[in-house]
Amino acid sequence: QVQLVESGGGLVQAGGSLRLSCAASGRTLSNYAMGWFRQAPGKEREFVATIRWSGFITYYADSVKGRFTISRDNAKNMVYLQMNSLKPEDTAVYYCARTDDNRWLRFPYDDWGQGTQVTVSS
Repeated sequence: QVQLVESGGGLVQAGGSLRLSCAASGRTLSNYAMGWFRQAPGKEREFVATIRWSGFITYYADSVKGRFTISRDNAKNMVYLQMNSLKPEDTAVYYCARTDDNRWLRFPYDDWGQGTQVTVSS
């Protein structure tokens, strides 16, 4: 069993930046794709970004493409989401999640963290 713990959320003004981190413990992230998802109040959870085990292949939701960057450090069992040019509509609880690498574009993912709140003020 793996435990995923997100951190780095907070309150930021529109146009600002935040970097989210996801720490995995219990098991390594070997051969697993990792993704970030978010859920805004009153809305369903939505996909944000994903990165394959190799770290070289990524995929983003259109709404964040060009503003967010997902990365990972497999040696440290860490996954990151750098968020730039934040908008009020990015306000949500952000979750990291894990799935088998060959299912990286199939949702939902298997294992989830508890989430971290990101609030962007206008």
